Amino acid sequence: VDGDEMLAMGGLRMAKQGSLRKNTVVSTVMSKLGLGLALDRAGVKLVRAKVGDRYVMEEMMKGDYNLGGEQSGHLIFRDSATTGDGILAALYVLQIMLEEHKTISELKKCMTRLPQILKNVNVKQKVPLEKLPEVQGLIARMEKKLGAEGRVLFRYSGTESVARIMIEGPDQSEIEAMASELCHEAT
Repeated sequence: VDGDEMLAMGGLRMAKQGSLRKNTVVSTVMSKLGLGLALDRAGVKLVRAKVGDRYVMEEMMKGDYNLGGEQSGHLIFRDSATTGDGILAALYVLQIMLEEHKTISELKKCMTRLPQILKNVNVKQKVPLEKLPEVQGLIARMEKKLGAEGRVLFRYSGTESVARIMIEGPDQSEIEAMASELCHEAT
């Protein structure tokens, strides 16, 4: 079970109980599309923040939300703590399992995982995307082709000279080809 699945389980449970503040969950731009789809089906809003616990917490404080986290499993239950807490997250999932009388594998089915590709491309300079019209055009064509069933994310690492390319969609071979094409264009 990853952080997105735990956020889906927690967000859906808290929404059902009426304890999810503003009926909103905060995650990062790297969270899986399946998280957004699962929450959307239940009428729960997903706010995406920059990558990093601190940005998730910033969004949570700015919007007065009480549940957020990252795909890595760093979950923040703001009513109980101000940082990601693995023990708290584990206890929360165990509580859901006991109350719902379901196994973790049954509970995580609330979120469908679409194929996802993440590639890192070494770059000499972190040129703003708006100054890379060929890359922007390629991303736009890919997003149009994927429609609501996928997404393309191009961002620079905050700590390395690397462009991170993430593509999600229903067809693994299609998104692999797209990722290779975008990596080639980005170098």
